[in-house]
Amino acid sequence: MSVAETAPPGPVIDEEEAARARRERINRVAKWTLPSLVMVLSILGWHLYVTINEIPHYILPGPLLVAKSVFEDWSLLWPAMVTTSRLTILALLFAIIGGVALAIAFTQSKWAEMSFFPYAVILQVTPVVAIAPLLQIYIDSAFIAALLCAWIVAFFPILSNTTIGLKSADHNLQDLFTIYGATRWQRLRYLAAPSALPYFLGGLKIAGGLALIGAVVAEFVIGRAGTGLGLASTLLEASYRFNFGRLYAALILISTMGIVIFAITSTISHLMLRKWHESALKRD
Repeated sequence: MSVAETAPPGPVIDEEEAARARRERINRVAKWTLPSLVMVLSILGWHLYVTINEIPHYILPGPLLVAKSVFEDWSLLWPAMVTTSRLTILALLFAIIGGVALAIAFTQSKWAEMSFFPYAVILQVTPVVAIAPLLQIYIDSAFIAALLCAWIVAFFPILSNTTIGLKSADHNLQDLFTIYGATRWQRLRYLAAPSALPYFLGGLKIAGGLALIGAVVAEFVIGRAGTGLGLASTLLEASYRFNFGRLYAALILISTMGIVIFAITSTISHLMLRKWHESALKRD
């Protein structure tokens, strides 16, 4: 055997690991710097476009005017943002409770699924814009009416994804549980629930954004009837008054809320799946 064949491969492996570590560091930095750079360039382009072309503020306000409106109107925007946040969070919470409970009922009883699933589909496909005025007629509280609208929009992704997840347990494992005489509760707790967790978390990320959309749409519709609610109603009132600085400020705050919701649900999903599920495991 030659000397070359018996030489230790350590230095080559060390160089590969160092190169992999460099790539990971570059990717981590790029993950935050590239979106930030795009945002800065977009705001700069927006400012230059408005300034160079002398666009009137009642057509397109510049970023400086929008930032000024955020600070000057903060006493008005903050309570509106709190109201929209409450609507969104409560709608998402009730969607999780109702969707998971009904999904468990569907998987435990075919009669329950056949009886109620079509009506869940009807709620999903019916436009919330058409439902909101009816709810406002029959419900005295505008907040409760808007909450129901947001819940209707956020409910179905949780229900659908969780139902699919509960039915996606490995058939070989199901046979094993049958051989050992597992009860329904044991099947649900130790087999179906872990299998459904990735599906539920995927539905949660979708439902979080839809809850905000449902809340905003409900505020638009109910706000037209003269009831002041949240950021959407503030945005609508600003458009009537041609206060485009406040309008864009409310719009940016709504978008920021959506980004925060997606970031929180994505973080929850990553933390719950990172140690065992294929979608969250890091690969070399």
